Amino acid sequence: MALRPGRVTVDLWPWPDIRSQAVGSGGAPVGGSAYAHCMSIGSIARTVGRLALGGTLIFTGVSHLTVAREEFQAQVPSWVPVDPDLVVVLSGVAEVGLGAALVALPRWKVPVGWATGAFFVAIFPGNIAQYVEGKDGFGLDTDQARLTRLFFQPVLVAWALWSTEAWKTWREGRKNS
Repeated sequence: MALRPGRVTVDLWPWPDIRSQAVGSGGAPVGGSAYAHCMSIGSIARTVGRLALGGTLIFTGVSHLTVAREEFQAQVPSWVPVDPDLVVVLSGVAEVGLGAALVALPRWKVPVGWATGAFFVAIFPGNIAQYVEGKDGFGLDTDQARLTRLFFQPVLVAWALWSTEAWKTWREGRKNS
């Protein structure tokens, strides 16, 4: 990692959109990639946030499909006209897919960010139902704990949109139109 005024250069191969290189005299690349970028601290934070969110989604999705399957069924609202196990399996597959895309497809980060944010919005009724119906799951065994959890869903939506620059890209597009 090399420091420059206001910028940090990092090499996080194999993600080519954030790979760096040394620059010799005259600005020519030295022993490196054609994908060089200097990244601001904010850009590094977003990249780390995107990768962390992706890893978290992969872990959670695999948990949906394996060890925590029954716990996740507690979050399926009673009014959903589909077998709760099917809902858990489908949401687990979606989480693994979104997480993998966040990690492995940085060039598609903006649409993946919108899809991830939309997913978090789509599953929010399950969190509300868990609170309203008083269902226990994942240690959420009091109304206070279930209510507190509701406030974290908007944080996940914001995390998805911020770390992928989806919101920033949308705002910039509106300014330019």
